[in-house]
Amino acid sequence: MKIAKTLSLLCSMLAIAAAPALAQTTISSPSNGATVSSPFTLETDSSTCSAQTVTYVGYSLDNSTSTAIFAGQTMNGPVSAPAGAHTVHVKAWNNYGNVCVTDVSFTVGTSSAATAVVPSYAATNSSLQTLSDWTEIHDGGTPGSSAGTMSIVSSPSLTGAAKLFANQLNDYGGERYAVQFSDDNTSTGFLYDTWVYIAENANGFSNLEFDLEQTMTNGETVIMGFQCDSWNLTWDFAVNAGSPTAYNDTWAHSKQPCNVHSWAPNTWHHVQIYETHNDSGWVTYGTVWLDGVAQPINVTAFSGYELGWGPALITQFQIDGDSAGTTWGNVYLDALTVYRW
Repeated sequence: MKIAKTLSLLCSMLAIAAAPALAQTTISSPSNGATVSSPFTLETDSSTCSAQTVTYVGYSLDNSTSTAIFAGQTMNGPVSAPAGAHTVHVKAWNNYGNVCVTDVSFTVGTSSAATAVVPSYAATNSSLQTLSDWTEIHDGGTPGSSAGTMSIVSSPSLTGAAKLFANQLNDYGGERYAVQFSDDNTSTGFLYDTWVYIAENANGFSNLEFDLEQTMTNGETVIMGFQCDSWNLTWDFAVNAGSPTAYNDTWAHSKQPCNVHSWAPNTWHHVQIYETHNDSGWVTYGTVWLDGVAQPINVTAFSGYELGWGPALITQFQIDGDSAGTTWGNVYLDALTVYRW
């Protein structure tokens, strides 16, 4: 099911639809109250609206202001949504421009190979993309320069509140974004879980980096760095090749492939990263799931640093340019969640 671009007809349709209208709409999937996995199949059939023939159908999710619209009377295709309770609003327009809306409520379950690693007693920090105190800075570990802005948008979005990271990248520069979301210094197991949307294409950047940083009980900071490296076509993990005080931060290549240029643009992709560490800063990078497909890493590496931080648990997101010139890239994150135990 291809999502249509916003139609100019839509504005007139919505303006006309001021009064309640009766729809002859059948929603075959999902059923009301069902628990589904993501993406789920949305299957509908709308023959009439206010006793008039339906000419267009569409849907929106939860409080999103974005509506996907299709010519005809039926829909049958995949829709992505994060774990939790949702309502899909199925819409049908008749040939007079009246709109009829039929709602169905459902739940996206968390029982997947990725979330199966999360124990029942784990703490959860969700919707981290909506936090107001995100910061941005050029990453000094990359050459050149960069600049970026952030904003919360309702479209494209899975939850109605995605964060747009808009970047200008010069001479291979990387732009880093970060937010502290807890002061937990005792958890040693983590599942990083987010949805990623690349606008238009990934031609302007090479790497996408998804990090967690935590002050441990010994006062040192463990950096659980993980990135899709499109230069080497691998998932990479962070390593301190030195010591906590004389550190040498670097990247090591896993045996698992990754290339952001192969991720379909204008599509939500699900990234989940399972990692643990001990109290001395040795990190075990377990498994990464991309769109539900598991890629085992199973490598233990040292990544502890004496940074003098107070108690903090931070997530970072970074985008690195891929040209000696100036490039741009817009990337969205939604439903950013960290499970910790």
